[in-house]
Amino acid sequence: MFVTIITDCRDDNARARQETRYAHLFPGMHVSFIGATSDIEAAGNVIDVLDASDDAPGVIAVNCAPRHGRAKKWKNGSPFGYAWVGNKLIVGTVDGFCFSLLKRFKLIDAIQVTDIGSALTAGGFSLSHIDTAVHTQFRSLNYLPRLARIVWDKKEIASEKLLASDIPDLPSLVWWTDSFGNCKTSVTSNECAFQTGEKKRVTFADTTSLEVLCVPRLADVPNGQPALIEGSSGLRDHRFVELVIQGASAAEKFGLRKGDPITIS
Repeated sequence: MFVTIITDCRDDNARARQETRYAHLFPGMHVSFIGATSDIEAAGNVIDVLDASDDAPGVIAVNCAPRHGRAKKWKNGSPFGYAWVGNKLIVGTVDGFCFSLLKRFKLIDAIQVTDIGSALTAGGFSLSHIDTAVHTQFRSLNYLPRLARIVWDKKEIASEKLLASDIPDLPSLVWWTDSFGNCKTSVTSNECAFQTGEKKRVTFADTTSLEVLCVPRLADVPNGQPALIEGSSGLRDHRFVELVIQGASAAEKFGLRKGDPITIS
């Protein structure tokens, strides 16, 4: 069994506090942590954790809840909800893209959206815990771990169903750049009809466009050449295509950052 935290509350102080809370709420479970800067990064990492965990049961807690911009419509940031994918519980913020790839891969048909006060009451938490969770700026510490424990224990809590059709679709973009500068896209090999030996047109920044060869794996890419490969990220037959340069950083070469739009046709 495992717990994986994926969150934009990622400085050392926030990380240690969250890991500590999950560790004592889920004793004996291994707790791992991924710092994300956006719900775009979070969405891809949810899929990768599902893939990495094979058939093991566990909890994936995903939190990206800015208070600015569109998030001003919420009283205190995005509501939290949950969904099960087999024996894995995904809890997290419902506004934005965190659950989008679960929708795309048809892993969920809805999210159960919760209310902090009623959920913690049903979970047997004290009035002081409830008051803190309702008003805190750090709900990924004061609510999300407790929600995960309540749902994991199969306690009955009130919730509203958010249909998968109402979850926004993640656009075609770079969702992650790894330590080598390889750019993981949100496009799967099936979606772009990836075929070894064929060339695809890759367009980014809506202006720059080039033809890039499809190569089966990084080791087969010629030195110094750009290529598209079927990367290691993804789930089962949904594998994300990566833009790479053998021996160099594709992110630096093409000026790509996480969240930048990219199309493969």
